[in-house]
Amino acid sequence: MHVPLILTDFLDRAVKLYGEKPAVIDDERVLTYRQMNERVNQLSRGLQALGVEKGDKVAYLAPNTTEMLEGFYGVFQVGAIMTPLNTRLKPADYQFILEHSESKVLFVDEDLYPLVEEVLPKLPDLEQVIVHGEAKDGCLPYEAWLETFSNDSFDRVELEESDIASLLYTSGTTGNPKGVLLSHRANYLHALSTMHHLRVSDQDTLLHVLPMFHVNGWGSPFYYTANGATQVMLRRTDPKLILEKVEKHKVSILHMAPTVLNMVIEAYEAERPAIEQNVRVVIAGSAPPPAFVRRVEEDLKWKFVQVYGMTEISPLITTSELRSMDLDLSPEDRYRLKAKAGYEMIGSRVKVVDELGDEVPHDGKAIGEIITRTNGMMEGYYKNTEATNETIRNGWLHTGDMAVVDEGGNIEIVDRKKDVIISGGENISSIEVEGALYEHPSVLEAAVVAVPNEKWGEVPHAVVVLRDGETLTEEEIIAFCREKLAHFKAPKSITFTDELPKTASGKIQKVVIRKAFWEDKGRMVN
Repeated sequence: MHVPLILTDFLDRAVKLYGEKPAVIDDERVLTYRQMNERVNQLSRGLQALGVEKGDKVAYLAPNTTEMLEGFYGVFQVGAIMTPLNTRLKPADYQFILEHSESKVLFVDEDLYPLVEEVLPKLPDLEQVIVHGEAKDGCLPYEAWLETFSNDSFDRVELEESDIASLLYTSGTTGNPKGVLLSHRANYLHALSTMHHLRVSDQDTLLHVLPMFHVNGWGSPFYYTANGATQVMLRRTDPKLILEKVEKHKVSILHMAPTVLNMVIEAYEAERPAIEQNVRVVIAGSAPPPAFVRRVEEDLKWKFVQVYGMTEISPLITTSELRSMDLDLSPEDRYRLKAKAGYEMIGSRVKVVDELGDEVPHDGKAIGEIITRTNGMMEGYYKNTEATNETIRNGWLHTGDMAVVDEGGNIEIVDRKKDVIISGGENISSIEVEGALYEHPSVLEAAVVAVPNEKWGEVPHAVVVLRDGETLTEEEIIAFCREKLAHFKAPKSITFTDELPKTASGKIQKVVIRKAFWEDKGRMVN
């Protein structure tokens, strides 16, 4: 008999095999898997008492906390759809998402409540708000509410694996965010593949660095719960705090954005914590330069794993984990391989194709778009058939990421379609230029964008954050890049700044940087 692939299986397995093992460490609070499951049962009964039924949306606005983690399973048990919200949006964005998703209940952390307070009266279809922490007017306090319900085994709603488990809203850098519908089956099969490729085991302790609402953050409650790993919560992205928790709790694996890892390296060099256990760090986002990988593996002594994916595919489809034939390569060649998006994971088919849909040659030079067919593919964008049909064509999901493929079949992302700089008819990869900038010892962070230029149409411009105490001139940086790159690829101008705009997960927001130059023609670079 076929057993449906329902995400509640993962917590069931953890309770059965690891019931008395620490499941969650949230500051001084520790819960075993049995205790976590009891709270999940209370949550499900509470949702049921509020009238939440199969297919209803339940929204969460919270940092990485016990309450956020148990929300996934409590929501699933009543057949409802988990709708996590980005913690870095504006009130109008929350109003749009809560209206568009038709969310029935909102759970919100007390520290984040001010972000939605002003829009709550404008949401008549939102039936109940429950606050993690101190009570607010018209809202229920979570812990006191939870305690009123039994923690006995919950009689779950019957689900099919094709039923929707999560509704996740993309960042919405152009227009309103789009809601991505992911089924239990998609999340389940993706989790099985990913936990294999990341070598997740019951001996792991995960530090939740990536926000659980984020593309590679909400997969973690599935991979690590299923394997009985201990999960350490992190409310805020602070590099010193990350290192403290890694040392204190013997953390063995972390997921984070490259910019956050960069800050962790800086803090490590200043703090020198006594971290003796083996640590793996999983990086998703913009491709790092090989020099960055070298710093992680030689200075931190952490194993570096690059992965690639997006919300619409649950999210991961490739990994850079070295294969057996790669182990005898020189360190520099290994770092170069690890910096790439890598090869396809089990359960995914990945191709790089040209404008005619033909696969590009595996020569490391021909650029095409990454497309995929995967078990983790979304059901579509909620209430947006047009966008769904633009993204999924002939059964293949078009990612919008441009890449090359080397002779070994390893994919290397060169840019988002919108981030490729076309200067005088030449295509320039902003990622390649950033790689050159990161080789300079005085550069802490860098982002390269296209800026308008009368002669060439557009040219590369670098926005740079220097390390503390370092000084560099615009001319020195440009000259350094010209030694590393063809001259037309080197940035034509530099802006120095103290901080780059970032998303909640730490990803640099190039759209924000680029907008300033294109909206203000007075900043045209000649």
